[in-house]
Amino acid sequence: LACGADKVSVNSAAIADPNLIKEAADEFGVQCVVVAIDAKKRDNDGYDVYVKGGRENTGIDLIEWVTKCEKLGAGEILLTSMDADGTKQGFDLEVTSRVSNIVDIPVIASGGCGKIEDFKDVFIDGKADAALAASLFHYGDLTVKEVKEYLRENNIEVRL
Repeated sequence: LACGADKVSVNSAAIADPNLIKEAADEFGVQCVVVAIDAKKRDNDGYDVYVKGGRENTGIDLIEWVTKCEKLGAGEILLTSMDADGTKQGFDLEVTSRVSNIVDIPVIASGGCGKIEDFKDVFIDGKADAALAASLFHYGDLTVKEVKEYLRENNIEVRL
């Protein structure tokens, strides 16, 4: 942040020491603190939080962790569905809407975007405040401008 970044993202470090979220929020303001969460659906109902790039299950319930992160001062949640990540089958609308419905801070959806319509779906059905996609842009399938124009045409507010 001292070098000019607007925000920092914490994930595994916040799991190891949740007070890190509060310390960062107190020092720099909640607007600077993004908690990145890798979530994976359990065999029964619910989701677990994973660390180390989605390789290690913490056994922590996603909803409990998201609620705790917000109380500690997280300004945003970057939510990656490990089930959808890399599939190009669309964002995980179920987990995104669950998290979006229980917090009052912005939720950034990540994982699974495969086509332009997925962006509209994650904002409308997933109730996300923002969406992250990588391979569609890296491989030239879409441009940011195309996505923004599509969203505007579908009455989703974006900056062009």
